[in-house]
Amino acid sequence: MRIDKYLKVSRIIKRRTVANEVCDADRVTVNGRPVKASYNVQVGDVVEIKMGDGLIKFEITAVQENQSKDMAKTMYRML
Repeated sequence: MRIDKYLKVSRIIKRRTVANEVCDADRVTVNGRPVKASYNVQVGDVVEIKMGDGLIKFEITAVQENQSKDMAKTMYRML
């Protein structure tokens, strides 16, 4: 699954267009490397997102196309 879609499905970022813009602005790194919105994520990847003054860091634990609001939090583990 593309990282922009993953960020939306896991509800880390609410809209896919915003996730796409964040990726294209080089604010997202996977395993220490900057990635674009088309990067395909895998279980075990460590993602860092620079949002404003903060930094969000998490590990991907599941990749599923559709997720309910309650189950979305099981797709990642905050670090």
